[in-house]
Amino acid sequence: MSVRRMASLCLIAIMLSGCGSEPTAAAPAAASPAAVITPRPAPALSIVDPWVKTTKEGMTAAFGTLVNDTDADVVVVSGASPLSPKIELHEVVDNDGKMIMRPKEGGFTVPAHSSHQLQPGGDHIMLMGVTEEVQPGAQIEFTLTLKDGGTVTFTAVGKDFAGGKEDYQPGMDMGDS
Repeated sequence: MSVRRMASLCLIAIMLSGCGSEPTAAAPAAASPAAVITPRPAPALSIVDPWVKTTKEGMTAAFGTLVNDTDADVVVVSGASPLSPKIELHEVVDNDGKMIMRPKEGGFTVPAHSSHQLQPGGDHIMLMGVTEEVQPGAQIEFTLTLKDGGTVTFTAVGKDFAGGKEDYQPGMDMGDS
């Protein structure tokens, strides 16, 4: 082995072992903000394919599929949107042979590891006194409040929909439209 190569190996060994023969205490590592990772909990609820029925004025409704990927039931108790000063969680039920809309007592319960469908002719998010026309493709912001105090935000898309005989006007019998 050449002297030059041997000297290089010795130099590397010295650099790796540190200077001096006395052991030194390593300085405690300071936590760097970039090194601290705080995991964000997964949201308790999400919504798939959210949409709002187009309207010129008055009332409309929002639909989609609420998805709960947690180990506990999640209950939606209220909603809010800049589009409407008043939002209610509604259901459509049979009342003496007539289908009627009414506020959903207790909100929407989404079972653990399951989903809850919001659809025309069924459960939906009712927007009353909408403040502007909802056209196809409009982006409508929503915040849902959960029973545990958490919130879920999402954007729904304006969509034309003529099926199901939904007129979404106060006191409407679902079969009269």
